Amino acid sequence: QVQLVESGGGLVQAGGSLRLSCSASGHTFSSWAMGWFRQAPGKEREFVASIRWSTGITDYADSVKGRFTISGDNANNTVYLVYLQMNSLKPEDAAVYYCASKSVPVTSGSLYNYEWYDYWGQGTQVTVSS
Repeated sequence: QVQLVESGGGLVQAGGSLRLSCSASGHTFSSWAMGWFRQAPGKEREFVASIRWSTGITDYADSVKGRFTISGDNANNTVYLVYLQMNSLKPEDAAVYYCASKSVPVTSGSLYNYEWYDYWGQGTQVTVSS
């Protein structure tokens, strides 16, 4: 059974920082890329950032470039750890943040589309006060 578990959400003032973590594991679980998405009330789930394990290539939504950093560790190929360092947070960053995993390679553009991901965490709430 594959499990993705996020943590690190919370309440922060605008301009502050948070670091989200996601641990992914499971029997025979393998990941080609992992991503962070977010969903605010009444809005669609949107891409935030992704990382491709074999190359280390990262991608970011324009709205978070320069403020958010995705990183990860899969040294033992059993547990995948992915982080999202969020700096200079804005009220519009408030949302439930989800980590997700894609098992097989896809075109880089597909990583921006939540429908391409195979596994999801339960989400962690990020609230930014102005």
